[in-house]
Amino acid sequence: MTKHIFVTGGVVSSLGKGLTSASIGLLLERRGLSVRMQKLDPYINVDPGTMSPYQHGEVYVLDDGSETDLDLGHYERFTNSPLTRESNYTTGQIYKKVIDKERRGEYLGRTVQVVPHVTDEIKSMIFNLAGPDVDVVITELGGTIGDIEGLPFLEAIRQVPLDIGRDNCLFIHLTLVPYLKAAREAKTKPTQHSVGQLRQIGIQPDILIVRCEKPIPREHTDKIALFCNVEKQSVIVEVDKEFSIYEVPLSLAEDNLDQLIVNKLRMNAGRLLIEEWQELINRIRNPEHEITIGVVGKYIDHRDAYKSIYESLDHAGFSHLTRVSIKRVEAEELERDGADAHLHGIDGLLIPGGFGMRGIEGKIQAIQYARERGIPFFGICLGMQCAVIEFARNVLGLAEANSTEFEKDTPDPVICMLEEQRTITEKGGTMRLGAQPCILADDSKSAECYETSEISERHRHRYEFNPAYRERFIDAGLSPVGHHAAGTLVEIVEVPEHPWFVAVQFHPEFKSKPDRPHPLFAGFVQAALNKAGHKTEALV
Repeated sequence: MTKHIFVTGGVVSSLGKGLTSASIGLLLERRGLSVRMQKLDPYINVDPGTMSPYQHGEVYVLDDGSETDLDLGHYERFTNSPLTRESNYTTGQIYKKVIDKERRGEYLGRTVQVVPHVTDEIKSMIFNLAGPDVDVVITELGGTIGDIEGLPFLEAIRQVPLDIGRDNCLFIHLTLVPYLKAAREAKTKPTQHSVGQLRQIGIQPDILIVRCEKPIPREHTDKIALFCNVEKQSVIVEVDKEFSIYEVPLSLAEDNLDQLIVNKLRMNAGRLLIEEWQELINRIRNPEHEITIGVVGKYIDHRDAYKSIYESLDHAGFSHLTRVSIKRVEAEELERDGADAHLHGIDGLLIPGGFGMRGIEGKIQAIQYARERGIPFFGICLGMQCAVIEFARNVLGLAEANSTEFEKDTPDPVICMLEEQRTITEKGGTMRLGAQPCILADDSKSAECYETSEISERHRHRYEFNPAYRERFIDAGLSPVGHHAAGTLVEIVEVPEHPWFVAVQFHPEFKSKPDRPHPLFAGFVQAALNKAGHKTEALV
């Protein structure tokens, strides 16, 4: 029978429940268990697709086109768990399903209530991931204990042991033990209160993972165990990591978390095979080189808005024994001050995706700066579109070239919405979402990186390269080297005469892992290393 692990958080938000859940998934997989992962979010939005990156961070896109919470990025980077639209549900989605059923008469006229109808819908979403080939389902609950919007989810998971048996469920609660400088000691009272709130709901946590800035004495963990009704060995201290988030699985393993879980759920599991991950951490801790990559975007103030971009650059650096330092540049500031003021001394430039007009001219200036100075450039989604606009204006001489997203009546719409897209009415309207196939030109830098001519990558965009300008771009030195397998849609452009000028319409950052960096990110970092004068070859 499939076992279920529920991960909740208390005291404050942003404790790292997603990272902890992903680390648990990694440890169980490396003991030979099959794992599925899921995030339940209490907000009423139907999905994160239209939420502000300033509030929610990046929108993480899955192969099936689902727009999901950024924690699913942690799940994919740490585990091999297959993720689908069933891996992320919000309150909005749950209530929509319940209301649709009521409208269809499926409740036979009964009064529809939070209990049992909403909680039953939540439980069905949890049980959907179970199956004969799944050993463990890990479900992370978003939000913090005490949030009013999270109560239906907590009530639902409280009921799960009643449905499938207490031996088949495990509750892990993540809390904070703050250190008060004035008192010169860590305080356990917030954790006690958080667990108390859980127990009032009817959930007794089996394992506590307490986050803290520095190690706390044994007497503190014993006190937590006593007042929270948890075994002493089940209180795990998780100290902030000095080097990398990828150290978390190792520290949890040192505290025997995987063995605790296996014992409590009475599972047959193999020996923990963590040696390769340890080798990865050794590479992270002992880089031989350092480069600086400039990232010019419009959400720079919110680090999580480009979470997967930054992680993918790190992954590529790991494989080259290189520390990748990120110089974050606000596009509007660059537009005001000039590119040299912000980009002088960088070894590579990356322009990430985004939507809307704000900051576009700054991104275009940055691309021109990199192209004319031979600085390795990598454009992603909107970054590719800006690269096409920049080339059209400054090489083709089309001074008013633009995207119809930004200027509807531009005389030279080098980026536009194609006619075949205007007829699409589902899956995000005119948005291209999810994994789609691409064919690469054999002599391209991209094909050299991928070591194949057929790839599949995830998309999240609406506007496209205008094929009416294709020949003019080719003649001027910008080559479309990647095309959608089913048509003429341009997926990748390159400047062959440039040391590294590659721009893609898709989002490669969603398929990068710390031990398997994405080929294009690895190639980009290699080009930046070459510019910086470092001679190195990728280890992965």
